[in-house]
Amino acid sequence: MFLDASAIVAILKGENDAGSLIARMNASKEPLHYSSLVVFEVVVSLARQKKIALLGEHAPTPPDLLASTQVSVEGFLRDIGAIEVELPTGLHKTALDAARTYGRFVSHSAKLNFGDCFSYACAKQLRSPLLFVGDDFSKTDIESA
Repeated sequence: MFLDASAIVAILKGENDAGSLIARMNASKEPLHYSSLVVFEVVVSLARQKKIALLGEHAPTPPDLLASTQVSVEGFLRDIGAIEVELPTGLHKTALDAARTYGRFVSHSAKLNFGDCFSYACAKQLRSPLLFVGDDFSKTDIESA
């Protein structure tokens, strides 16, 4: 199972669907995977949300907030036994195929963004279901976890 940033953010924020996401991860018969791009997206997203709550929308994100969020995210991934996948040479081709087919760039209803296209590409390369939140990926041909 490949973990999209949206699922990790939802779990770490304790959103309504966090329990369901954890249950699906626990029920998975295959290893949990993520990529460096997913970690980057999760850390930046969570740090930005914390920054807004603490300092407001227009304040810069303090570097120590990014660092502490990174420690938390990496600890979570370690605790659940997730495995980081190396991004293979040429992965951009699958990501660009996703962008051409399902991207917000081409006005597809899935509206996949940069990070989404790479999560899609990683899941495709692994031939693995994708754990995500929202309905964007459900409008593609990716297998849902």
